[in-house]
Amino acid sequence: MSTLPVIAAVDGSEDGLRALDWALDAAHRREAPLRVVHVRQYAAWAQTDVLVAGPPDTAEDPALDQARAHLQGRAFAVPTEYVGMEGVPGALLPELGADAQLLVLGSRGRGGFAGLLLGSNGMAAARDAECPVVVVPRPGREVHGETPAEPGPRVVVGLHVDSPDDATLSFAFTEAQLRGARLQVVAAYPWPVQTWAAAGQMMPLVIDEVSVESETRVLADGLLAPYRGRHPDVRADTHVLPGDAAGNLVASSRDADLVVVGRHRRRLLAPARMMGSVTHAVLLHAAAPIAVVPPAPPEE
Repeated sequence: MSTLPVIAAVDGSEDGLRALDWALDAAHRREAPLRVVHVRQYAAWAQTDVLVAGPPDTAEDPALDQARAHLQGRAFAVPTEYVGMEGVPGALLPELGADAQLLVLGSRGRGGFAGLLLGSNGMAAARDAECPVVVVPRPGREVHGETPAEPGPRVVVGLHVDSPDDATLSFAFTEAQLRGARLQVVAAYPWPVQTWAAAGQMMPLVIDEVSVESETRVLADGLLAPYRGRHPDVRADTHVLPGDAAGNLVASSRDADLVVVGRHRRRLLAPARMMGSVTHAVLLHAAAPIAVVPPAPPEE
């Protein structure tokens, strides 16, 4: 296993403790060290018109003290270090991904509005970090859709048959193997298919849905064949579903252990990092923890 740590970002909130629990389990499965990080933001030091009594006390960090107490006496021991940092969390947390195999954080921290589904720090980390980022949502998110009849651990991954990403699929297969879980591969195709006929009018195309579904399944199974060969112990089931990919992934997240989605690759005309609409929607609405995987580097 990699010697790079699994990083858990905490801030003294219940969301941070849920992320810490998930990160501890992930570090144990990977035989990796755990690094617990708290980034304290002191905006007053950046404001010339604010008078502060003195520098912050770096010797005491209630968030890290809470994390130590929370992990005390756990059944399995993982080498753990506690790191306190000062700065802007939305900028520092993504940078930590350069020296980590996973960055784990809660969907929201102590700040922000009560109705937020995902905090700004989680959004920034998922968009900018160089390693996979796992966002652990608050319990109780309701999603519509049928729960798979077969019980047991399950990892869900989205597959775009037109532009598959090796990093996302590799991460999903590895995670399923680590968890002894089956892998549910969701390959969605748009339906009904429509085209423009005139200004303001849409006309349905005369296309057989069975043929579209069959072609999507053939493409998906062909793309998955190399990963199935490298992970013979992972049962990977292909679920070819009509409709939008985000809706199908969110529905599949019910009672899942993890949902894996990819992040958009940088493009010539859009060099900034972007998550993509599907990944963004899954982060906001999925009921299970969500892993956002950076794209594999382009081949030379």
